[in-house]
Amino acid sequence: MSVAPNTSTGDPPFQSTTALRARPHPLRLISDSEIFEARNILLETLRQGETPPSIRFKNITLHEPAKADLLPYLDAEALGTPAALRPFVPRCVEVIWSAANERIVHESIISLDANAEVSRTGPQKGQHGSIDRYEAKSAAEKIVNHPEVREAVKALGLAEDVMIACDPWMYGADRDNDEETHKFIQGYLYALAPGKGPESNQYSYPLPFSPVYDVFTGELARIEPMGTGGREDGLQLNTADGLPMAHCVPNEYHADILDGPQRTDLQPLHVTQPEGPSFNVTDGNCVSWQKWRFRVGFNYREGMTIHDVPMDLGDAGAGSCANNLRLGCDCLGTIKYFSGWLNDENGMPVPAENVICMHEQDGGIGWKHTHRLTHHASVVRARNLVLQSIITVGNYEYIFAWIFMQNGNVDLEVRATGILSTSLIDEGKTSEWGNVVSPGTLAANHQHLFSMRVDPMIDGARNTVVQEDSAPIPQTEDMNPHGNAWRVVKTPFETSGYGDADPFANRCFKIVNENIFNPVSGNPVGYKLVPQPCQLLLAGKDSVVRKRAKFSEHHIWVTKYHDGDLWAAGKWTNQSLEEIDGLADYASRGDGVRDEDLVLWHTFGMTHNPRVEDFPVMPVEITTISLKPADFFTRNPALDVPRSKQSENRSVLYQDPLEAAVAGQAQCGDCDKAKL
Repeated sequence: MSVAPNTSTGDPPFQSTTALRARPHPLRLISDSEIFEARNILLETLRQGETPPSIRFKNITLHEPAKADLLPYLDAEALGTPAALRPFVPRCVEVIWSAANERIVHESIISLDANAEVSRTGPQKGQHGSIDRYEAKSAAEKIVNHPEVREAVKALGLAEDVMIACDPWMYGADRDNDEETHKFIQGYLYALAPGKGPESNQYSYPLPFSPVYDVFTGELARIEPMGTGGREDGLQLNTADGLPMAHCVPNEYHADILDGPQRTDLQPLHVTQPEGPSFNVTDGNCVSWQKWRFRVGFNYREGMTIHDVPMDLGDAGAGSCANNLRLGCDCLGTIKYFSGWLNDENGMPVPAENVICMHEQDGGIGWKHTHRLTHHASVVRARNLVLQSIITVGNYEYIFAWIFMQNGNVDLEVRATGILSTSLIDEGKTSEWGNVVSPGTLAANHQHLFSMRVDPMIDGARNTVVQEDSAPIPQTEDMNPHGNAWRVVKTPFETSGYGDADPFANRCFKIVNENIFNPVSGNPVGYKLVPQPCQLLLAGKDSVVRKRAKFSEHHIWVTKYHDGDLWAAGKWTNQSLEEIDGLADYASRGDGVRDEDLVLWHTFGMTHNPRVEDFPVMPVEITTISLKPADFFTRNPALDVPRSKQSENRSVLYQDPLEAAVAGQAQCGDCDKAKL
């Protein structure tokens, strides 16, 4: 493993003025030509080696520029400096590639300015590269067509022409794994209901065994039996009598094969903007809306990113699993789509079309007050800007939406839907490890835990995170004679570390700039995050699961900014035995974080104990995280939003059809003239 000089330092290569003008913005999405160029540079570098390997290109994406390079550029942009005169920022591409059936994995950083590979790193011993979509598809095909698997399916007594589906999963890690464990893909197998066609819900016919595919050797490693017993069977295997799947029944969700008709009493609801949307998009991914301005990003691992607020799906890749969103289905109204680029095994660019949709939506009442003396009501309806991306990870869908508001709030809304991952359970039995959601179908209890990374600049790069609790004051005659007072206790983070949610203390975490004060309150300007007090990781303290997901032990982490500190669970998570170079390591440095360039991380999610109502397809479970201005403005920033008027909103009064025919329809007046 070799490491070349850092790309963020040193003099930029000579370029003509014409070339400089053509340079893309440092935060602009990677283009197809840049993917192709980076591919060719790496191939040429490898050809010059003694034994150039035959390689697979796993992922190609833009390498995030060093902050020391990026900030001067953004400052110059904010001052209106022409692009050609702004400071130089290296344009680099990250290429993850493999050889020898994934036994060798490297990450190469390619400089498009120097036309050279400038660094090469890779996973440590015992770590593996992520599963890309091409190897997952290949493994699934090899599993279902393997003679041993076909023979095992035949023994189940299913129809001769039964169609078997395979969900290829990351193998994970347990106490039997070590540094020599090969890279595996575990196949969960299902049968499609007979006579229902390819849209049938496979998850209502789970098979009682799981093949394990060895990626290194390209062979089937083994077929593992899966427990189908109930509470009375403990961990015993092979508890079924006769034909183990005979009691399974179809349980469909697709409209074409539902058991009954769809509802017919739902009237159309149209979202229209006759004068167009209020947002504006320039330079491909720069969005301006209602005093907000930001850039939209997209890459194979995080999927959608808003500048400095990324999300991560390490083992599979949120971008690699991103859906192609469709007009009138996933997003309503006047829609702006953003597309990106991924790559195939040969390093050639592959379009990822319409992976992010942006639209405005009504946010309900933004603020309202009825004057006590005049009884006149002032009311403003809120308008929100929504950027949404949807990913499918096997059976599950996750819907990520960043919601920008006129009052300065930013919400991250995560919706979980899709279909529960299921396993077979013997007829008439129940299990304490999950819930029976259809005959013969057990949905296991599980957790969804995410990490949100916020790299703040609250009026500058030097910020402080303050834990703020509301604590009752002891009842005393000199301090709190009536026993109804409390004080706000503020505890700043001095060094990198962690904290936890506490709803009983009304705990929030404020990101403040202690060098700039609000002229009204005298407090430091800031934004606050009220952490979601979700249940954290339930795995035992000595379990491999906990060791490889230390980030999920606390709701809040505060670390000092370092280039490359991007991954809560570490860079290489697939089959990891422990979290390496992740949040726990970042925090353990003991860096000073008060009045420093820092990063705030929030662990959130849900513990999901399935219901019958979650099947055959799950209604969305919604989690929302809010960032709110806290003494950042000098008054309500939504005061200048125009008041709601019927002349613009054009609402229609509902009346009973017979009553309307007799009396006609009366319109409401303007909202600000309404009286109590």
